[in-house]
This record gives sequence, C-alpha cells and structure tokens, in this order.
Amino acid sequence: MELTMTSILVVDDSLFDLKRAQHLLQKQIPDSQILTASDGVSALEIIAESNPQVVVTDLQMPNMNGLELVMEAQERFPLIPIVLMTAAGSEKIAAEALTKGAASYVPKSQLAVDLAAVVSRLLGLAREKNHQQRLLNSLSEATFVMENDRNLHSTFVHEFRHALEMRKMFSENDCFRITTAIDEALSNAYFHGNLEVSSKLREQDLHSFEALAHKRQSQEPYCDRQIRVHIRFDAGLTVTISDEGPGFDPGSLPDPFSDGFAERPCGRGVLLMKSFMDDVQFNKRGNQVILFKNSSSLTGVSS
Repeated sequence: MELTMTSILVVDDSLFDLKRAQHLLQKQIPDSQILTASDGVSALEIIAESNPQVVVTDLQMPNMNGLELVMEAQERFPLIPIVLMTAAGSEKIAAEALTKGAASYVPKSQLAVDLAAVVSRLLGLAREKNHQQRLLNSLSEATFVMENDRNLHSTFVHEFRHALEMRKMFSENDCFRITTAIDEALSNAYFHGNLEVSSKLREQDLHSFEALAHKRQSQEPYCDRQIRVHIRFDAGLTVTISDEGPGFDPGSLPDPFSDGFAERPCGRGVLLMKSFMDDVQFNKRGNQVILFKNSSSLTGVSS
C-alpha cells in the first residue's frame, strides 16, 4: 500500500504570518507537506484538490473570512479539522467559528509554543477518522439480532445513518431517505410483526392500538421475539429485516401510490419504503422485507 505524506494547509492573507506558521509547522512536524492559501476561496480549492489532514486558518481575510471558511468546509469536508489563529479583535468571530465546527484555536502570540502541538494532536484524530472510514468501507455484510425495543431500533437507525454517510456511497439526502425506510420497516416488524398489533386497530382507535402494544411489550410470547437485520453492500445496498411474528399476506397490501392512499391513517411505512428505495420485496410468509437501493440512483448531490 502506497503511503501518502501528511499535508497541512495554512491560510492567511498576511504573508508574514503565513510564512511564520508555515516555518513553525515544517520545523516541528518535518514529515509533513505544508500547503498555503491567502484566503478562504483559494483554501477551499486546495482542500478539494489535495485533501489536507488539517487546516490552520486566520480569521480576518478578504473574499472569504475564517468563519465563512469553517462553515463551508464543515459542509463539504466534515472530516478535516480546522484550527483558528486568533488575534486581538477577532475574539467574537473566533467564538462563533468554534460553535460552527472549528476544532481548536491558537492565539497568534502563542504560535511558536502551541501551534505544532495542537496540529499534531489533531493529525492523530484525523488519521483515526480516516481509518474509521476505511474500515467502514471494507464492510461488505453484517447481521444484527435485536431485542424488540423501539429505543434500540432508533439508536440503530441513527448509527447506521452516520456510518452510511461516512461511507460516501450515497448522497446525504439518500442516506436520510434510506434510513427513514429502514426505520419504517423496523416499526412494522415491531408493531405488526412481533407484537401482532393490527394496523386496522390503529385506524379505528389509536389509544387502544398504543395500549395493546404497551401491554404486549411485557407479555409472552411477544416480548421474547427479536428482529433480525441483515445488511449487504455490493452494487448497492440491500437491507433484509425479519421479525418472528406469524406474518401476513403481502398480496393483501393495497397499492401505496393509488389515489387517496396517502390520506389513510395507516400504510405510511409501505409508501415511504417504496418511495425511498428502488425495490421492496416481501417474502411469502410476510414476516420479512427486503429493501434495495442502487448506488447509482442518487436523488441529491453529496456534500
């Protein structure tokens, strides 16, 4: 495997401060390549082209200041930490930049003492994030067997969305849509599959629906049932969700795109699954759903 040199981008419109920071970093982190830019606009171009591990930036610059650079970089390059170089009079903008996503700051009066140490620490964190992303990208298949607990399912959906975004296989919008479909499938497996609470009851009396579901959470055999989630990455993403309930007749499902379906109090899950995924299939027993999303069928541009 070819090793790439660590690169650090320094951004400052003051040539003196730029050269000073560049020299300090080159001297104290000798195995690194120090890139430079004079404003936020050129910095973003260099980040897109060279993918530095850390960015060190001044705050008060023409064209695009440090705060604007932090906000834009957080949207487009969220894994790259940014260090602010602060000076007298920039305290307010520095505080705002830190709340917007900057990783740390060093006063310009303390660059010789602190800059290399702060950057070195962030380089370690950046490498860890990079390794984490590579590890996630190496995942081809995984299976989760979960208790019938909606809090656990919600945590799974949140964590899987984060992992999917880091993998960069889909746009941010598609990651949201995919995990929304998964959450709806988990909800169906929980309520209608394992707890056997009918959607018709929900249509007739929501309070009775929720009361019966709550009762069965601690009642055998419902409380002992599990949900299995199998994930496979290949040409796209395939998610298979199975419950341990008796199932239902998939042929009895109405067309979710027919007139008036969206106005019904139930059936939302099937509509969202079929809208957000490229293919949705149920097994004959009706206790398993397979969701597929092709990696080329993007609905938004990845940031």
